[in-house]
Amino acid sequence: MSLPQRQAFHLAFPVDDLEAARRFYCDHLGCGLGREDPGKWIDFDFGGHQLSAHFKPEECRRALRNSVDGDQVPTRHFGLILDWTHWHELAERLQRSQQDFLIAPKTRFVGQAGEQATFFLLDPAGNALEFKSFKNPSQLFAT
Repeated sequence: MSLPQRQAFHLAFPVDDLEAARRFYCDHLGCGLGREDPGKWIDFDFGGHQLSAHFKPEECRRALRNSVDGDQVPTRHFGLILDWTHWHELAERLQRSQQDFLIAPKTRFVGQAGEQATFFLLDPAGNALEFKSFKNPSQLFAT
């Protein structure tokens, strides 16, 4: 049995400041706001997926990194795969707002199977996010 395709996912993660998380996910990334239990958790609409930021400062830590194609990529990260236009719009908006990137926007595997645009950033609690886009979306799982 395989999992159904294109279903929304749910991800819960720790943060050490709920208001900083709200500003980052809503104001910087453009997420919609969902339910919340003040002082405990906030749900965000992350491109149709449900992110739940839980106030658990003791669980926040910086992700370890692994060398991938010359970059130090956080081994623990999550994000979205956007279409080419929306990825560039988000990258430009974050650059204009002087967002600090962990790995600046760039294109990898140019001219190869799986050519993709990518960038990494940290939320205020140190959770690593990757946003990527495939030049040819059908090559998402290309080898």
